[in-house]
Amino acid sequence: MTNDSSDINQGIKSEILDIPAAISVSDLADLMDVNPVEVVKGLMRGGYMFAVNDVIEHDIASVVVQIFGFKAKSPTQNDKTLTSLSVSTEGEDPKDVITRPPIVTILGHVDHGKTTLLDTIRKTNVVDGEAGGITQHIAAYQIKHDAQTITFLDTPGHEAFTAMRARGAQVTDIAILVIAADDGIMPQTLEAIDHVRAANVPMIIAITKIDVPNANVDDVYRQLSEQNILVEAWGGDVISIPLSGITGEGIPELLENILLVSEISELKANPKGKVRGVVIESKLDKSRGVITTALIQTGTIRQGDILVTGETYGKIRAMFDDKGEKIITAGPSKPIEIMGINDVPISGSIVEIVESDKEAKSIISAKSNKLSREGITLQDAHSRNIANNVRHIDLIIKTDVQGSIEAVKTVLDDLNSDTTRVNIIRIASGGITERDIMLAVASKAVIIGFNTLPEGGAKTLAKQEGIEIRNYTIIYKLVEDIQNALDGLLETEYQEVYVGRATIRAIFNVGRHTKVAGIYVNDGKATRDSQVHIIRSGEKVFEGSITTLKHFKNDVKEVTNGFEGGLTVEGFNEFEENDELEFYGLEEIT
Repeated sequence: MTNDSSDINQGIKSEILDIPAAISVSDLADLMDVNPVEVVKGLMRGGYMFAVNDVIEHDIASVVVQIFGFKAKSPTQNDKTLTSLSVSTEGEDPKDVITRPPIVTILGHVDHGKTTLLDTIRKTNVVDGEAGGITQHIAAYQIKHDAQTITFLDTPGHEAFTAMRARGAQVTDIAILVIAADDGIMPQTLEAIDHVRAANVPMIIAITKIDVPNANVDDVYRQLSEQNILVEAWGGDVISIPLSGITGEGIPELLENILLVSEISELKANPKGKVRGVVIESKLDKSRGVITTALIQTGTIRQGDILVTGETYGKIRAMFDDKGEKIITAGPSKPIEIMGINDVPISGSIVEIVESDKEAKSIISAKSNKLSREGITLQDAHSRNIANNVRHIDLIIKTDVQGSIEAVKTVLDDLNSDTTRVNIIRIASGGITERDIMLAVASKAVIIGFNTLPEGGAKTLAKQEGIEIRNYTIIYKLVEDIQNALDGLLETEYQEVYVGRATIRAIFNVGRHTKVAGIYVNDGKATRDSQVHIIRSGEKVFEGSITTLKHFKNDVKEVTNGFEGGLTVEGFNEFEENDELEFYGLEEIT
């Protein structure tokens, strides 16, 4: 990269930086003396989604520094360590920092033996009590292996894993990807791989069901290689363990490798520091009230503490460990159940401790004032300039059939150039699901549906989270819109949406040049921000904006069905009794 390729690089020498095995984005920015936001943008160009306070590994840092005219010194062998992306211990007193247990999440396709594996690890039999493969027992628990503790997150799938990441909670230290030896890679497996890659955590492959007659471990390795995952048995660096959840074969090796990765990662926390944790799940129990399962990341939480999480708070009345035993304190990597929170918090909400109810209410109030989320839209692409004036857009794409995937990928790849980049976070066939929405939130991506539509509550969730879903049936229109978005030429299109209907019953003169129409709303409602169509004898005679809307003498935002009101219309005074008024809102076409 030459110095004249970007304004950022002007006057910067190709200095060699000594970057540690892991460094926070903000510290890397300080090291280069550049704005941290520019570093985040540089990471996005490479497809990495990190915030300013996140920790990145040396390999990633060494790529992004080149954008700013620097080079990274090669790390020594001892420095090449994996790093947890949870709470940093930087700036803590070394005497207070301790090694903490690893936090492990198991992901994979339904019926690939995840629950059986977890059951065998825990030495309890809960499989028979489960329906449809959905996990019913506690969401987090700890086990001992070789006198060392491992914390497992047991969730129904990667949607919870991503929901936590979407709300800024990077909890998992190690992801176990479960693949059945008789089934191989399935659609949910591919989805899980995308989620783990987006989270950038170490991954261990667990090949389950090796005891069944048609098991083929080598075929699984071949399928993994097609996803650019090369296991150690095939000369790569990804750990893979063939095992059986039924017989227990391979499980000791899996636990040993979890501890090995944990040791390499040097997972640390300060039990004396500020308390921070994450809500794993929460429910309303009829007899005990709100029960919240949380995982403490750093600090020590105590019975009687005042806890704030999401948009709720409460005084901790009681705490229980994963075995249901009552406890009064809990430290790093400890899963606990908490009683005393006022309302049910959202999974992934950050847990913090404050000094008083007053402080808790102040924090909740401040959060409520920031509820409106500025959504990620396709129009934003042109303004997302990063180093070397490269504009880019992150996409999650769902298609109707598997055969459409390659066609869509090919035409979008053709849009990549020296100045534009289309970064596909995930592409798969099927409907747009709530899992896709949460991945879009976590990755700040726009969702594209090609001949496919949102399922269930996905559309509602997208609206709540500020995620744009754009639907296409013609491939050239999809390409045209994305090209226009990158060029800054994409304009928002709107359509009229029917709001209500009213009839003019009387007309009042207000001054010499203004008339007020007295109306009766007989369907829907009349709203102050509507466009109004004035219809006489079945023909539209005028269309315009409402300037005033009143109920009796009061200015109002709307008049609903069955009520009377009065209005004036910008640029129109020729009202007649019995004119029909139709009210329309404007909705963005996606």
